[in-house]
Amino acid sequence: MLGNIGFSEILLIGLIALLLFGPKKLPELGRALGKTLREFKQGARDLMETDTPQPPRQDVTPPTPAQQPQPHVVQQEAKQDSRRLPD
Repeated sequence: MLGNIGFSEILLIGLIALLLFGPKKLPELGRALGKTLREFKQGARDLMETDTPQPPRQDVTPPTPAQQPQPHVVQQEAKQDSRRLPD
């Protein structure tokens, strides 16, 4: 859409903007437009950075078998057999 705009079209748009807003207001509008575009680009860049998967860190080594936590073994108490006769 904007790829076919030539120098004469840009000059015409600039003259119309100058007539509508005046020479004092036009630089303020340009600065505001520049700040808006800069913030938009920064937001898009931040969004793209959060969407990319992060490669695994190379400085972390997997734990060796001696370092791995052992599962907690719960020893069950020997239940007394209620069918036995008392001594």
